[in-house]
Amino acid sequence: MSQAMEIPRRPGAVQEVVGLWALGFLGIIAAFLLFGGTSIPKLVATVGFLYLPLIPMRWRDEDYRDYGLTLSRWREDVRLFLVMSAIVGPLFFLAFAGFVEVVPHLPQSLARHLTPMVGEGHFRPRLPPRFGEWVVDQLFVVALPEEFFYRGYMQARLRDAWPQGRRVLGGRLGRAFWLTAVLFALGHLAIFQTWRLSVFFPALLFGWMRERTGTILGAALFHAACNLYVRFLEVSFFGGP
Repeated sequence: MSQAMEIPRRPGAVQEVVGLWALGFLGIIAAFLLFGGTSIPKLVATVGFLYLPLIPMRWRDEDYRDYGLTLSRWREDVRLFLVMSAIVGPLFFLAFAGFVEVVPHLPQSLARHLTPMVGEGHFRPRLPPRFGEWVVDQLFVVALPEEFFYRGYMQARLRDAWPQGRRVLGGRLGRAFWLTAVLFALGHLAIFQTWRLSVFFPALLFGWMRERTGTILGAALFHAACNLYVRFLEVSFFGGP
């Protein structure tokens, strides 16, 4: 076969992942520039996270189950989700309450980079309005698509390039684990607010859960619960809609 007729080489795992991540990231930015704060950017993100990986998956004759989107270990996933929630929930509440006390004493120029909340906060437990809709939105529109793209597809595919990793509490944590968390945090800068980089830290927990069970169900449940919990704390401390 002549050189002109050769089939182009497919990208390696790292190039494939970074390329799709960049494509999705630019798509979300474009949606924000074109449509502003409407529901369109969120729709673009959800569709991109679910369907962009299908391009290379079809090359390799793979499906969603190959990247952790399965109920095959749902009992273990739910059990791990409950354990993580019981451990992290109280600790995060204490950290959040302490942060609320510290923020008013910081220079305003620094505080605005750390949190969108302003002023003094006082805890009075209350749910955000239309909380049931928030539950459905965070689980099926936000957490599940993001976990499939980042922890399901991206983390597994990067592991093809860097299979080595040290096991920590049953989860293999290597270069794929860390790069996935970094790209997850950077991806949140599609809306350029520096405090969004803080999602790097829960991303480490989501990634470990993915490695521990081999699926994304537990991580998706915990991801949605974390988002809902943060919103509950924001409303409980600062009020507002």
